[in-house]
Amino acid sequence: MQIHVVEKGDTLWHIAQLYQTNMNQIILVNQLENPNVLVVGQALVIPEPSREYVVQPGDNLWAIAGEFGVTVGELAEVNNITNPALIYVGQMLQSPSIQHTIQPGDTLWQIAVDFGVTINELIQVNNIPNPSMIHVGQMIRIPNRNKPIAEVNAYTTQMDEQGRQEVLLLGRNFTYLTPFTYSIRSDGSITDLQDLQVLEAARATNLSPLLVLTNFVEGSFNSDVVATIMRDVDLQEKLITNLLNTMREKGYSGVNFDFEYVYPEDRENYNNFLRRVVARLHPEGYIVSTALAPKISGDQQGLLYEAHDYQAHGEIVDFVFLMTYEWGWAGGRPLAIAPINEVRKVLDYAVTVIPRDKILMGIPLYGRDWKIPWEEGTIAQTVSPQEAVNLAGHYGAAIQYDETYQSPFFRYADEIGQRHEVWFEDARSVQAKYDTVKEYGLRGLGYWVLGSPFPQNWPVLQENFTIRKY
Repeated sequence: MQIHVVEKGDTLWHIAQLYQTNMNQIILVNQLENPNVLVVGQALVIPEPSREYVVQPGDNLWAIAGEFGVTVGELAEVNNITNPALIYVGQMLQSPSIQHTIQPGDTLWQIAVDFGVTINELIQVNNIPNPSMIHVGQMIRIPNRNKPIAEVNAYTTQMDEQGRQEVLLLGRNFTYLTPFTYSIRSDGSITDLQDLQVLEAARATNLSPLLVLTNFVEGSFNSDVVATIMRDVDLQEKLITNLLNTMREKGYSGVNFDFEYVYPEDRENYNNFLRRVVARLHPEGYIVSTALAPKISGDQQGLLYEAHDYQAHGEIVDFVFLMTYEWGWAGGRPLAIAPINEVRKVLDYAVTVIPRDKILMGIPLYGRDWKIPWEEGTIAQTVSPQEAVNLAGHYGAAIQYDETYQSPFFRYADEIGQRHEVWFEDARSVQAKYDTVKEYGLRGLGYWVLGSPFPQNWPVLQENFTIRKY
């Protein structure tokens, strides 16, 4: 897989010729609604024909495996496909190996160097008894390069049939699914969530669902309701009992606490609550995790930050999800949603107090469209990456790329002359984020939120990581 940035004069035919690939494969993997309209600055994912194949209408896994010269089981395993009959148009599948014909002068050592694998891997995959006994014209298989293993979490707010279908389509890319949200009540009970459809899809794609428990009340995070619980041990025990009962009933694998705007005086109360949760959930095999605001120091001021004790959470829970996004928030000035320079500041602090193998880095699956000049009190419109590119195409805007933020953006004027500025994510910006996850040696990453079409993200994710499944 490669990333191509559209230049002036590019056509899809020209791009396909440049990369010696099939034009229809590019259309499908990028979900191009109008292949005749390319936007200058648009990032396209380009499948590599020898290693990758994008599912087309009428395809089945058996035929695709045959084209790659591998078994259905091998192809399903490398692509985290639990049901070989369940593949979708537009999915990019990776072959576990490619075929190579021995050329005059080839040695097994040189082939291993050229393809970035070891001689032992070549010997094992091809059952070669004597490495020096290979001959011109012989066909051998080259295994894929080993990729780092990562855990991936995805939040979803869609509990209907559309949400179920999206989990079925994308579930092979995730370790955990976190349906948002169950909420606490001041009497220690929790609200219900109509999550059965997405939980069914999670089981079908071998996902570990985590129950998201928040202090989200009537459309916003409520500091008082969480304070009531944190200051009463008996209410905490009642809440944990109710939590356990729901997890058992629904088949959850663990819990993700997303308590936001907790009063600073409840910082240690929150830590002690988590210790009680772990003491009761771990013996039953449940995972305990938390979502934390993006802090750059331990003494960072503000209601969003002060009660989130990075070091304590790193010691108590199984992993933390860092909400490293929303710099470009709907009520603020135009800005990249997750500028990589700001994300790195959070990680620079986080890794000093939380073990790296307990950190998931948050990644946004959305962008925003602001009216400019920006005025205080105005609210930006949230757009998907796919919608952002379509906007640029509709208004004839060229997409630019900010190297400091590692984020694409563009400006346009609408039908009434109102000017806009749009920041979003593309294949380049998520590649920068995946490079950061690898550079910092993190446990993995997580997305907020499904339901925002971003087709380029998934092949880029596949290219970078092997996704852990439990």
